[in-house]
Amino acid sequence: MSDLSKYHGIIPAFYACYDEAGNISPERVEALTQFFIDKGVKGLYVNGSSGECIYQSVADRKLVLEHVMKVAKGKLTIINHVACNSTRDSIELAKHSESLGVDAIAAIPPIYFRLPEHAIAKYWNDISAAAPNTDFIIYNIPQLAGVALTPMLYREMLKNERVIGVKNSSMPIQDIEIFRSLGGDDHVVFNGPDEQFLGGRLMGAAGGIGGTYGAMPELFLKLDSLIAEKDLETARELQYAINNIIGHLVVARGNMYGVIKATLKINEGLELGSVREPLMPVCEEDASVVEEAARLIREAKERFL
Repeated sequence: MSDLSKYHGIIPAFYACYDEAGNISPERVEALTQFFIDKGVKGLYVNGSSGECIYQSVADRKLVLEHVMKVAKGKLTIINHVACNSTRDSIELAKHSESLGVDAIAAIPPIYFRLPEHAIAKYWNDISAAAPNTDFIIYNIPQLAGVALTPMLYREMLKNERVIGVKNSSMPIQDIEIFRSLGGDDHVVFNGPDEQFLGGRLMGAAGGIGGTYGAMPELFLKLDSLIAEKDLETARELQYAINNIIGHLVVARGNMYGVIKATLKINEGLELGSVREPLMPVCEEDASVVEEAARLIREAKERFL
């Protein structure tokens, strides 16, 4: 049985890092990885939604992971999302992940065609079998994948001894309770929706994996510590402040991840490039939105840290 404590805490979803031509930048991948190490997070979730994985090739995703691991191996818990619509491509990424020594691989269900649950289970089990010495995490994000992880499907997947839990990004917070009760103490549930981190943790999530953590890792680390200290009043105030920031990250014409990268350039001096089309890049009209989001992050740090 894997040591589940390495999955507890704050695990930011890693952002895609591009050069000016829109190609993966190994140097920027390594710089972002070191940034997270310096901030003191528990681990990284690589090549997921925040990593724009569905717009990247298998080779792109391998390159990202290789340069994350070059910096982070032995220093952070690394979970690599390997799902592709093709089982063959997913297996290739799973084998590559294990060869680099990641802690876990993760996968959403295949998208577009609505597969029956037994086909989804086979897809996940085939991927897991390709990395027999690596933990496996189910990524439940029905609002984007179009397929929800049901209790029946999760019970089936729990028969796989490599399955250690669920990254739950569905909005009903009760889902965390359901998956927590089905898996018990031998499995982990990660809170997915950043806006309900406090509620998710109180409902049984052992940690969180989130797409906005990287814009403000100190705030989520503080929120997690407030929960541990049972200072729930301050935790609620901080969650509200975080939610206000997230509200500003999503109102630009450009995609949220482009806005986040722009705030990191302002607040942290990190240059991570733009986003990959068809995601919309930040435009001139978004300048005030980016500045306001960056300001709110700085003010929240001054208030709560």
